[in-house]
Amino acid sequence: MKMSDEFYMQKALELAKKAYEIGEAPIGAVVVKKSTGEIVGEGYNRRETDKSPIAHAEILAISDASARLGGWRLIDCELFVTLEPCPMCAGAIINSRIERVIFGAFDQKAGSCESVVNLFSLPYNHKPGVTANVLKEQCSEILSSFFKQLRESKK
Repeated sequence: MKMSDEFYMQKALELAKKAYEIGEAPIGAVVVKKSTGEIVGEGYNRRETDKSPIAHAEILAISDASARLGGWRLIDCELFVTLEPCPMCAGAIINSRIERVIFGAFDQKAGSCESVVNLFSLPYNHKPGVTANVLKEQCSEILSSFFKQLRESKK
């Protein structure tokens, strides 16, 4: 059964907390099959842990969903992520044919759905829908808290 956008964003926030606990930027993502409401992919930021520039929450959630569903085309799927996707993740969203991206906080430095650029508005072969500001306060707060703690630990 399909739940609310807030329900799935709460799941992404739980994954963001896992990232926070291991010292990663707290970003979480889930891929949801629209027709069933089932979470078919999960990911959270693991760049430091995996020593990989591509270990973003969205990439890991998309990879997980592709493995579970048995294909790279994530038709009938939506991606919920706590922070606006970067250019790499926006490209992966386009290439995986995700139908809609739902994010919490805007990313003024790398956001590629609206903040810096809107890659989905360019003439690519697929144009996902976008919904912003879902649980924005909670998504922004966990990021602010993490980076404040990081700055204080470097003093």
